[in-house]
Amino acid sequence: MESSVDKAQQGNAIQAIKQYFLDFGVLRDNPREYWAIQIVNFLDSAAYFSLIAIVTVFLTSNIGWNDVHAGYIITGFTSLVTISLIFSGFFTDSLGIRRSVLLAIFVQLISRGGLLVLGLWTDAPYRMWLVVLFLVLTAPGLAMTITVFQAANKRFSSRRSRSASFNLWYLIMNLGGVVGGLLIDVVRLRLQIDNSYIFAFGVLSGVLSILTALFLITREHGVEDEPEEPTDSAGNKLPTKSAWEIFTSVVRESAFWRFIVLMVAFLGVRAVFTYMYLLMPKYWIRIIGEDVEMGFLQAVNPILIVVGLILFIPLANKFNVFKMLVFGAIISSFSLIMLVLPWQWFSSDMAVGYFRMSLAMLILLSLGEVIWSPKLNEYTAAIAPTGQEGSYLGMSMMPWFFAKTTVGIMSGHMLVRWCPEGTGQKIAAGGLAFWDSPEAMWLLLFFWAILGPLLAIVFSGWLTKGADLEPASRAGKK
Repeated sequence: MESSVDKAQQGNAIQAIKQYFLDFGVLRDNPREYWAIQIVNFLDSAAYFSLIAIVTVFLTSNIGWNDVHAGYIITGFTSLVTISLIFSGFFTDSLGIRRSVLLAIFVQLISRGGLLVLGLWTDAPYRMWLVVLFLVLTAPGLAMTITVFQAANKRFSSRRSRSASFNLWYLIMNLGGVVGGLLIDVVRLRLQIDNSYIFAFGVLSGVLSILTALFLITREHGVEDEPEEPTDSAGNKLPTKSAWEIFTSVVRESAFWRFIVLMVAFLGVRAVFTYMYLLMPKYWIRIIGEDVEMGFLQAVNPILIVVGLILFIPLANKFNVFKMLVFGAIISSFSLIMLVLPWQWFSSDMAVGYFRMSLAMLILLSLGEVIWSPKLNEYTAAIAPTGQEGSYLGMSMMPWFFAKTTVGIMSGHMLVRWCPEGTGQKIAAGGLAFWDSPEAMWLLLFFWAILGPLLAIVFSGWLTKGADLEPASRAGKK
């Protein structure tokens, strides 16, 4: 029998969820341009997630690059996206929202169209290198879409609607990820046509996005609102600092170095998400088989993120930010253990067993992500001095850039060492030692992932020094 306390807690949870949806009512403040951007967001996200989920398989199966070289190419591509992000914001500010959207999408339309043609035209001269060229061309276009989405979400929302505007943008982005993942299975399994046709959707989404921008984005000025000037706690306007002054003041602060230490500690957890496109597509094909529902597996994460954002975030403010950050990271880390367990525990059929292992891994990974990912931004805001939140967030990309690059470079070597062609047949025959199996690879990656959260627990006192990490509980006591 439920107690009155249980019923009260359930009532509070339901009320929080209702309030979450009611908060979206403020989106009435936003003009037509905001909704046009969300259409482009959905279309572009679906195209991007389908590309990134299939590109390693495409490079080897369709184009002929080996595992190691494919890993290098993807690393160069993702690194170039990160580098382009440094400069794309300046172009976005200079060109304006409408022209930036059109340029960014047009660049991606050309590059995805090129990948489609080269994937189908097997005798094209310099085919392998032209594919690399088109991936390079994709990077600045992708970077500009990221910056233009951020700029447009802010410009076309009021201060009252801004939080809901960014939440909806993130929800729609993940819905695009779901469609992009499922599209892979439609092409590979339902229609049984070449992987290259996945890029045909990227071409279609590009055309629709350009039409949306042309007809629905007709102004550049933002929503009328109060000027957002930086102020101190007394409401007095703060003097404007140069970028160099902000940088030098940030690196002198002990809080900044505590922040960087935590970012480095969490690299192993964050790297798990790069395995989704660097390692897992070939792992699934080589272990489970060519008929694996790879797109469905890729869609599990964004599906659960959408559900988690709706159900969990309204309740998350009741808990200590740092504790939730570490707890969620531990769950995401332990997701890799699902891939280390004996497949016989999941099914008597090897393919089914590995599929279920992967599904369990993705569920745990997503559950942890829903908990820790929002809290990482909240921790950043809590530990950063007022007015320096953006600087802290930007600087956090430095260790992640180096870690992502290293993982990308090593990914092909890891596949050659632990999951080359024919690995599934060797596992089925029982002739593969543990340290030569994919399970050994996932175990080593698990150790790297779990090390960070454990170190965060050990040094929690130092990492949280001076940070306000329990705003909700304190607010409730007032």
